[in-house]
Formats: sequence, structure tokens, C-alpha cells
Amino acid sequence: MPIMKIPFLLLFFLWEAESHTASRPNIILVMADDLGIGDPGCYGNKTLRTPNIDRLASGGVKLTQHLAASPLCTPSRAAFMTGRYPVRSGMASWSRTGVFLFTASSGGLPTNEITFAKLLKDQGYSTALIGKWHLGMSCHSKTDFCHHPLHHGFNYFYGISLTNLRDCKPGEGSVFTTAFKRLVFIPLQIIGVTLLTFAALNCLGLLRVPLGIFFSLLFLAALILTLFLGFLHYFRPLNCFMMRNYEIIQQPMSYDNLTQRLTVEAAQFIQRNTETPFLLVLSYLHVHTALFSSKDFAGKSKHGVYGDAVEEMDWSVGQILNLLDELRLANDTLIYFTSDQGAHVEEVSSKGEIHGGSNGIYKGGKANNWEGGIRVPGILRWPRVIQAGQKIDEPTSNMDIFPTVAKLAGAPLPEDRIIDGRDLMPLLEGKSQRSDHEFLFHYCNAYLNAVRWHPQNSTSIWKAFFFTPNFNPVGSNGCFATHVCFCFGSYVTHHDPPLLFDISKDPRERNPLTPATEPRFYEILKVIQEAADRHTQTLPEVPNQFSWDNFLWKPWLQLCCPSSGLSCQCDREKQDKRLSH
Repeated sequence: MPIMKIPFLLLFFLWEAESHTASRPNIILVMADDLGIGDPGCYGNKTLRTPNIDRLASGGVKLTQHLAASPLCTPSRAAFMTGRYPVRSGMASWSRTGVFLFTASSGGLPTNEITFAKLLKDQGYSTALIGKWHLGMSCHSKTDFCHHPLHHGFNYFYGISLTNLRDCKPGEGSVFTTAFKRLVFIPLQIIGVTLLTFAALNCLGLLRVPLGIFFSLLFLAALILTLFLGFLHYFRPLNCFMMRNYEIIQQPMSYDNLTQRLTVEAAQFIQRNTETPFLLVLSYLHVHTALFSSKDFAGKSKHGVYGDAVEEMDWSVGQILNLLDELRLANDTLIYFTSDQGAHVEEVSSKGEIHGGSNGIYKGGKANNWEGGIRVPGILRWPRVIQAGQKIDEPTSNMDIFPTVAKLAGAPLPEDRIIDGRDLMPLLEGKSQRSDHEFLFHYCNAYLNAVRWHPQNSTSIWKAFFFTPNFNPVGSNGCFATHVCFCFGSYVTHHDPPLLFDISKDPRERNPLTPATEPRFYEILKVIQEAADRHTQTLPEVPNQFSWDNFLWKPWLQLCCPSSGLSCQCDREKQDKRLSH
């Protein structure tokens, strides 16, 4: 070989190696819970301190019309993981309750669904989920773990299988208040009134009531009260626990330094994988209620306990960014930051404290498809590839992460199913100025609620609502009487013709268009309806993961600490910490 050719070959191999690294980055996907688009400083908040999220945005791309595929936790996360509308996998409910509330439910992300974690694991990536899952646990027995993260492509899991609830933190109230009223308090009142009435009639000699009736009613009241007290006692340990892979390590979970523990786990995973490409999904419990923060952040923000939680989460983001810098991995790591849906505006404590975040200028919030419920922070940074300081206003979706990371990892997309997400890289690299989403479909649980249309060669973004939630009290910005908005029956108002907005001109959705104000009113609605019809024709019938059979608690699926007996309580986190000292 001529000596002159050797330098050129070396340059060629170096270029190949660098190109391979750039095309297969490490990937960190950070998801907040119930964080509003108006909460981070980079989206306009002037009083909440989020310097690390802001640093992420200034070093990459800020998406201003980034949309959750659903305004609720479970379906939004299913869409994020699979790149598909949750109705395609049965992960969208036809009833009032649209999320899982029990760890021992048999519903969850079906085993035949393909997550981006599966695709990347097959390409040699080390994969981990740290934090919240909320996509089910087991199907038929408590040890089959059919819906568990480790059965959906993750090598490592540390976190909670369900979600953070008020019921998980003593003194923070309950999400079951309405159910308690209907199933416990009202029946007990009826039984009490019935007993007193029978007793009075018996004493007056107007009606002779057999003693067995009294005993039966008293037994029924005692049974209801016993079940109620049992539920209050056992719900927390049975549903609020920490796991490492398949093992329960803390039951019930402790909120002490919880964000710090998640951060340490995330950091250790990164440190273990400096020599191999990795996928880390860091899924915070912040800022879903019950709100919490460590002593270093409690009482430090200008927005009470909610602000404390946001600022603690921002600190955690900063720890990850600093670690990447220390390990010299920042240039070769794609980081994505988002929230699973908009802020929960109806979250107000019994003391009147605001426990929900800000959706900025946008109407509505979590559990509805006004912009405040689905428009979420969307930040991506990859210094080697993505130009810093960009802002992109095109419609994008959290479903887009699936095809984006799959392509970067060299994984072919599944060909046996529809993938609704679109690769974001052409937009992020400036190779395209238009979103690949001409239409986006907004679901309220399993009901097609609205359609967004961004016509080619047009700046308009039309959004048509087939129905809208009935806010209560009237004139408010949410469904405060029911705590969240529901999707059917008397809880909604149907619109014929659909309610039409041009989001590009009216992002606050205050001024619905009419034939008088928009000459192409009926033409636009016709195109949107045809798109909706084409879309619904692509939806196969699939098992409903939120059927009553799948949703309700099943004692044979309940997980408990080994050797904890009926108490279902242990703390291996504390034990391990003592042993390490």
C-alpha cells in the first residue's frame, strides 16, 4: 500500500467513527407529570426559578406547539412509548376513569405493543426507566409482570408502577372523595334514616318491624364501614410502593428525599454506561399531587408547595446536565424534556391552596383538549447536531419521539402497524420548515374530541371541536365540581357544526369562527370531517384495557413485600442504607 494513502484511510475511518457516533447518540427522555407550559422560565414564567430547564432550552430547540397525544397520564404515556394514539392499543377509556388507580388491576400496555425501548434494546442500547410507569403491572398472576417496564424493553427499572396520588401521602386528602360520598356516606345516611324511621314506627305501634330487619341493616352498615376503614388503611401500602426491577423495596413509599433518590439512580445508570449507548427515561413524580419536596427546597419558592416541587425537579435536571458535562457525554447525548399533559388547574387543597400549575395564556388544562390540556413544554438538545437557541412553532406531538429515536438508533420502524408519530430530525436540523403532521387527532379518553389541520402552503392551523367540556362553575377555567373534566353525557356539549378556531390567530381559543367571519367555514369543516373519517377507519377493534374487568382491583394480582405478612410494609431502602454505612 503506498504510504501516501495511509493518512487518507485514517481520516476516512475517523470520519466514519464520528458519523456513527452522531447517528447513534445516547438518549435521555425527561418527562414531568402535570407540569404546565406556563411553568418553566423559558416559556415565559417570571417568578418560578427553572434555570436548568432554561439552560436546556437555550442550548437546543424549544417547541412552542408541542402536543400531548392525550390530556391524561396513562393514555399520554402509552402514546409516548409506542408512537401511536392510545385508542389503537386499548389504552383509552370509554368510562369516566381514564387512568389506572390500582397496582393490582389487570389492564396495561398490551404485550404486543412495541415501545421505543424495545427497539433500542434490540440495537444494543442499555435501557432504563427511573420514576413513574403508570402503564400496568400484571395480567393473570402477580408474578407474570406482563405490563412491567422490563417486559417492554427496559433493562432496569427503579420507581413506582402506578402514580403519585394524594392518598399516598398522609394528610393530603384523597382522589376517592366522590366515590366515598356515593358508596359510603350516602348509603350510611340512608341506612341510619331507615333505622330511625323503623324504630319510631315500631314505638308508635304504626308498623311492626321484625328484629331481623334491624340486625340486617346494622350488619350492612357495619360491613360498609369496615370495608371503608379497610380501604383507608390498606390503599397506601397496596398501591404506593417503590420497586427495583421486579422487587418491592419500599412499601409504602417514603417521600423523604424521593427526588434525590431518583436523581442518584439516574446518575448511576449513566455512569455505568459511559462506554455503551444508553436510553434513560427519567419520569418524575413531580408535580402531580400529592406535592412534596425535600428540606432544601421546602418553602423556598414564590409559589408555595407547587413552586417548591418545580424548583426541586429543575435542580434534578441540572444534576443530570452537570454529570453529562463531567463525563464529556453532552455532545453525544440527545436530551428531551416534556410533560405528559398540561397543568391540573382544578388542583386546590382543602385549605384553598393552589396545587396546580400554569398553562400560560392557554385555556383549560389536564383532562381536556383545550390548548392548556395538551400544549406542553417540548425541549430537545443535542449539541453536536442541533443548533442552539432555536424556536419552532410547527405542530409536533409527544408521539414523534418514537420514530425519531428509532431512526437515530438505526432501528427500522415496525411495518405491521400504523405509527402516528413523525421523525422530528428534519425540523430540528433545519432541513424542513414544515411539520409532517397535516392532521392531528385529539382524544378525550377514547372519544374523538377535536381535529387539528395544518394545510400545506398555509400558516393557518384549524382546530375543530366535536364536543367541549362543561366547565363548572360556569365561567371558570375547569371542571372544579368533578375535579377533572369528563368526556361524555351531561358533562359535555356537542357541537353541530363543530366549533372551529384558527389556532395561529387565536391560540387562547376565545373566538370560535362562523360562516360570517370565515368564508371557507364549511369547506374547512368538510376537509376535517373527511380526515376524521379516514382516521377512524384505520382503528381496529382491540381489547379495552380499561374495561371494568381490567380496571378493578384483583387480590390475586396484589404485590407485597416478601415476609411482610398482611401488613405489606417494608423499607429495604433504609436497610440497604444502614448496611452501606
